Amino acid sequence: MTVIKRVLVTGGAGFLGSHICERLVALGHDVICLDNFFTSQKSNVAHLLGEPNFELIRHDITLPIFLEVDEIYHMACPAAPGHYQFNPIKTIKTSVMGSINMLGVAKRCGAKILLASTSEVYGDPEVHPQPESYRGNVNPIGPRACYDEGKRAAETLFMDYHRMNRVSIRIVRIFNTYGPRMHPYDGRVVSNFIRQALNGQDITIFGDGSQTRAFCYRDDLVTGIMGLMNGPDDFIGPVNIGNPGEFTIRELAELVIELTRAKVNLVQRELPADDPTRRRPDITLAKKKLGWEPTITLREGLEKTIDWFRSIDLDHYRPPTPNFVR
Repeated sequence: MTVIKRVLVTGGAGFLGSHICERLVALGHDVICLDNFFTSQKSNVAHLLGEPNFELIRHDITLPIFLEVDEIYHMACPAAPGHYQFNPIKTIKTSVMGSINMLGVAKRCGAKILLASTSEVYGDPEVHPQPESYRGNVNPIGPRACYDEGKRAAETLFMDYHRMNRVSIRIVRIFNTYGPRMHPYDGRVVSNFIRQALNGQDITIFGDGSQTRAFCYRDDLVTGIMGLMNGPDDFIGPVNIGNPGEFTIRELAELVIELTRAKVNLVQRELPADDPTRRRPDITLAKKKLGWEPTITLREGLEKTIDWFRSIDLDHYRPPTPNFVR
């Protein structure tokens, strides 16, 4: 018999948070979705609003909130460079103050709490692929530092609350993820390429397109995240969750063009500062401790994502930040 839990999901109306809410509601848990709707859409959870075990609260986690819960999925933070660089001070406050506030709730309630950290803690890595033991190569004063260092500080806070206050924690380092409910204007490479291709626009790549990424479909990723939360208490992470299949940005663009059948060209622009040249997770630990590995190929995942992009009306979405380049 499933034990019904009271579960808080911060950033619960976001791309990944909404899918976690959806799964938890389907399992019968009482779910509180907390979001300030900076980069998320209420439409992501609109289908859950009529469920008796789902509640939506508009709130900014940099401010305290008092709730009674059993588990917390701490997913809240702008994650795309265009979003987190729009207000870098707000971004690092979300990672640091938001984590302090959520850890305080977990400590007071005796709740288990999971941190959605990121592969960005590895910076522009000098070790490839990146294992959890690698400490990273991050520029602490660069334009990406508000996110990179914010998440590194959040991991520190989680570990210190665990060591000093015996808070039950989990830390997951999320690698590039894509799938339905991505914000079409989040500035990420997958959404940019698909949106441009479907609109008949030339696809923009930064640099020569030789930089690599590993793309994990959202269903695989959510399964890994929830597997960590529900896994053995003696394994708290950090653990990499991502797809170890490595592709160049140019290969991704060419595959999007093939799958959309778009008659477009590739246009090169200057590579942004501190953009990682290579990124690929070592998922040995996830396989060993969680029995997890991705099952959906990039081609299969892109087909599902493209179908979703075809189904939506882009006029119902707006770029969350004014510095987005259409």
